[in-house]
Amino acid sequence: MSYVDGFVIPIPMKNQKAYARMAKMGAELWMRHGALDYKECVGDDLETPWGKSFTKMLKLKPDETVVFSYIVFKSKSHRDRVNAKVMKEMEAKGSMPDEMPFAVKRMIYGGFKVLVEV
Repeated sequence: MSYVDGFVIPIPMKNQKAYARMAKMGAELWMRHGALDYKECVGDDLETPWGKSFTKMLKLKPDETVVFSYIVFKSKSHRDRVNAKVMKEMEAKGSMPDEMPFAVKRMIYGGFKVLVEV
């Protein structure tokens, strides 16, 4: 079974273009180092009639939306190897952004074992 790193990130709507540029560079970097898939998805239909919405759970401000992202790997150990290569390249190139287009402290992140895969 695969392994997934998942992210939920509230971002100001005015920063979507800056985030998209950063995400495109991230996608190229992770895929070059062996990730199987990389997706960055921006909120579109966040008010649901059931369950708790991302809007409520993240306490989104009127000028914010949410990005739901995930990176797929062969396994947890594969994820660790790929992430180490990505971080090494970013540090070597000094390509870590000085300022992020979102509040890093509000980002939600975790590693997930895939339960069902088709």
